[in-house]
Amino acid sequence: MKSVVFMGTPEFAVPSLESLIKSDDYDVIAVVTQPDKPVGRKHILTASPVKQTALKYNLPVLQPDKISNSSEMQQIIDMQPDLIITAAFGQFLPDKLLQAVKIAAINIHASLLPKYRGGAPIHYAVMNGDDKTGISIIYMVHKMDAGKIVAQKSISITPEDDTGTMFEKLSILGKDLLLETLPNLINGNITPVEQDESQVIFSPNITREQEKINFNKTAQEIDYQVRGLRPFPGAYAVLNHQKTKLWDVQPLLDVSTDQKPGFIVNLTKHTLDVAAGKGTVLRINQLQPSGKSKLRITDYINGNKFSIGDKLVDIDE
Repeated sequence: MKSVVFMGTPEFAVPSLESLIKSDDYDVIAVVTQPDKPVGRKHILTASPVKQTALKYNLPVLQPDKISNSSEMQQIIDMQPDLIITAAFGQFLPDKLLQAVKIAAINIHASLLPKYRGGAPIHYAVMNGDDKTGISIIYMVHKMDAGKIVAQKSISITPEDDTGTMFEKLSILGKDLLLETLPNLINGNITPVEQDESQVIFSPNITREQEKINFNKTAQEIDYQVRGLRPFPGAYAVLNHQKTKLWDVQPLLDVSTDQKPGFIVNLTKHTLDVAAGKGTVLRINQLQPSGKSKLRITDYINGNKFSIGDKLVDIDE
């Protein structure tokens, strides 16, 4: 039985952690995660999904603000683990810690590296309209997501997928690929592959500016953006002079218009279609005006007075 220190924070990491806990081949001797954070309007201090899982199985939990040169790092070094396994942990690991393992320190990353190094690989894959993404298991080095690739597996992104569904699918794919890869890694039956630095694409954390929808983009590009930012942090536009999140939209691929972007081109009791860039048309199905609950478009139309040809979206020229 090989000893494992597992490091992770969000729900994405939980299936991998649980699979190690339940396996007879691995002994999870410690779990490292980010410190508890205030959540919601009442700012209730909340443990990460990984911490909640660790406590459920009575595992020791370490939560350093910064692992470098911390007492928690020394604790891990003193444990002399066979493996360190990270999954969306959220901090760089110092070389001294990486070198303390007996077998390997590896990371489960949610992209097909070298594409989408960084903190938001799933968001970017969906926002950019990729037809696939995947999981890469890499050796950890003191450079962001740059280690040699130990194993990799892809999965399709469908038009119905968003970042939320892909998080779920990739968390399971990551767990399965980890369990499949570890025996070969431990036995030395792995031929790692260097990443091609000329193909590197970064996926930094989403900024507030990226959340705003520009209706000069095509309807398809807006759909990618809405799905890429759903369920978090959400994409918004200024509709009828009010900041409004768009939760469900549909590019009408067989429809075109001469109307300027942001203007209503079709309106019924149950449909609201708006001109987007390059003569494309976007149907809005669900939205959420600032400070209000999510609304199906029928309810939104009933609560406002619109006409075909009206300007609905404020656009930054």
